[in-house]
Amino acid sequence: MSESNVAPVLYTTVEGFGEDRFEEKRSEFIGHATHVETEEDAMAFIKGFQKQYADATHNVWAYRISKGGSQELAARYSDDGEPQGSSGMPTLEAIRKKGVFDVVVVTTRYFGGILLGVGGLVRAYSHAATIALDAAKIITYEKYTEFMLEVSYSDYQVILPELSKYGVLTDDSEFSDRVTLTLAIKKTRYAELEERLSEITAARCFMMETGERFDYR
Repeated sequence: MSESNVAPVLYTTVEGFGEDRFEEKRSEFIGHATHVETEEDAMAFIKGFQKQYADATHNVWAYRISKGGSQELAARYSDDGEPQGSSGMPTLEAIRKKGVFDVVVVTTRYFGGILLGVGGLVRAYSHAATIALDAAKIITYEKYTEFMLEVSYSDYQVILPELSKYGVLTDDSEFSDRVTLTLAIKKTRYAELEERLSEITAARCFMMETGERFDYR
């Protein structure tokens, strides 16, 4: 069967920590990026690199927080002594351009003695943020609906192939006098699966929705 026409609910972030660097007119730029859950987590990450690279000329940073969603709830940045608008905001805009949430980027700069100008700085910090995010591995999750099924062993054998066809994730299974399954499916396919299982079990199979989460498969 085909996927539902309902648009999926997506959440894009980074998988973990990433770092990359480059040199521009003798200045070294080191970009660091990671996933964070809160503004407090972001600031702790920033302070850690400010301490680690205390000898650097600048530690420019920006973060964007959504708390596991697809809507920007908080965003902050700092030029850390670079000309206003030349570094912090371009870093934040690089994050937005990638479409990622719940992420922080710190770019460390060691000045090489040659001025880059505002335009050059914008390009350098944008590039540093971009390569740091790429190194952290951008990943997109889709909203899944969590549900439970309690079925007889005979119905379990009937529905098992359908669960596989629909890409259902098995979180837990319990086999006693009946089979109890804790499952999750892409939100866009929940109603379709519900209809299909009811059809092939003569309405004996009832899906009980228990929650939602983002997952990646």
